Amino acid sequence: MEKHKLKHGNLVVVGSTNIDMVISASRFPLPGETIIGHDFMSNFGGKGANQAVAAARLGAKTIFIGKVGDDDFGNSTLSHLKEEGIDTSFIYRSTKASSGVALITTVVGGENTIIVNPGANFELSPTEIELSHKAFEAAAIVLMQLETPIDTILTASKIAKEYGCYVILNPAPAPTKPLPTELLENVDMLIPNKTEASTISGVDITDDVTTRQAIDKIKELGIKDVVITIGSHGVLSLIDGELTNIPAYKVKAVDTTAAGDTFCGALCAALLSGSKMPQALRFANQASAVTVTRRGAQVSMPHLEDIKLDISAK
Repeated sequence: MEKHKLKHGNLVVVGSTNIDMVISASRFPLPGETIIGHDFMSNFGGKGANQAVAAARLGAKTIFIGKVGDDDFGNSTLSHLKEEGIDTSFIYRSTKASSGVALITTVVGGENTIIVNPGANFELSPTEIELSHKAFEAAAIVLMQLETPIDTILTASKIAKEYGCYVILNPAPAPTKPLPTELLENVDMLIPNKTEASTISGVDITDDVTTRQAIDKIKELGIKDVVITIGSHGVLSLIDGELTNIPAYKVKAVDTTAAGDTFCGALCAALLSGSKMPQALRFANQASAVTVTRRGAQVSMPHLEDIKLDISAK
């Protein structure tokens, strides 16, 4: 990252918004089985919106590019993001599809399963990205995920590079087929979790050795910087050729739903504040640790006062 000096600017997040319907249970049901759950919640979610909120709460000036339905969920999503201080000028409306919805089940220990109906998220088009040039012009970092169409993500990466932005891709959910070479050539940093890293690299990650092998395979795809999040085992990164292993904070996890999204948003916020990469990674790691001690997605995300590390430390 030190070789890729950030220009002065904002964070642009290109991604999804969802309404998360969350229910807790003692265990996951078996196929065909009905079990009794508890503690139902309806929250704002979507990987893109989650990451935007995480960054904004931690001080990043954030612009969101996405698409919602012309419905009550879309209205409430726009109002919510505005309340979080996020620029919603580049959120488009679909007249055909509903806003995105995610059905989430969490169990004891914090593990979860998620089923997503993308709705309008899958209608975010390359044309709408082209209409959002002013957002990219104002950006220093562009952060993307894989909950919008791949052609749309590719277009965003091209425009981001035209404006000299540092491009970060969180390849979630794990891709079902190889990512386009042209996209990977535009990505400066890839932030997968263990499952996503295994899918992309073809390496079965079981320990530190295989994690490093996965990083090397990902680097061969043309990615400059790689950060793999490994849950309770922390983070392993290769930045400018320097390998760093950051242990996880020891906390009692109750819901891991937004851990990865918090990490991505917090890392961007720290980098935009001027932090160098090692400090930014530690800051993001702690923000993620705070998140997993709370239930929900965006509602669980910390503010600056919740983080002990100084975001401005260099």
